[in-house]
Amino acid sequence: MAIRLVLTITAAPGKGSELGQAYKTRCLEIMKEPGCEQFEVFQSVVNPDKLALLERWTDQAAPDVHAQLNSTRPPLPPELRTGGRPEREDYEYNRTR
Repeated sequence: MAIRLVLTITAAPGKGSELGQAYKTRCLEIMKEPGCEQFEVFQSVVNPDKLALLERWTDQAAPDVHAQLNSTRPPLPPELRTGGRPEREDYEYNRTR
């Protein structure tokens, strides 16, 4: 069963576009990982300092492997974000339409 992850990320005030650009290269890199079907960042039009990261993986094993790989990557610049970890929601991906 495919897994959908939705992460909400808050940029430092006025840094939403810069954080989005920082994620662009990371997204392209992660899309090459086994089991990754989608890994895209979206910037809110209402609040430009709020980003949503949408991930879709073939099964639960794929994001588990991704988490291990991600721990070896250098972090994105911390001054571009506020708070701690992004808010994350996990879903089983069942298309309803």
